[in-house]
Amino acid sequence: MRFTRITVNAAQMGGAPCIRGLRIPVSTVVGMVAEGMTEAEIVDPFPDVEPEDIREALRYAAEAVRERELPLTSPSPNAPGSSAKPCATVQPDGHATASAFIPLADGEHRLC
Repeated sequence: MRFTRITVNAAQMGGAPCIRGLRIPVSTVVGMVAEGMTEAEIVDPFPDVEPEDIREALRYAAEAVRERELPLTSPSPNAPGSSAKPCATVQPDGHATASAFIPLADGEHRLC
């Protein structure tokens, strides 16, 4: 898949993927969508962002995690010498499969 509205520049925003060379990271836009904001609510504080930028940011994020294991623990299972295992695997349909729930001290549980 080719992304024409997403740019990566090591000298800008720490090399994070951004919208069309602007200092607006894809992660910011995707996070706003995840919080339930509408296109209009996203474009309002970022007038340079166009509705198609939002859609491409979502496609970019989907492609970035497609069919990859997402480690939900620290350290990364890919770190040298690490014995950590990934906690969940994201399936092609977007659903995650977890291997366990770990109880935390505050009574909450972490997916793992």
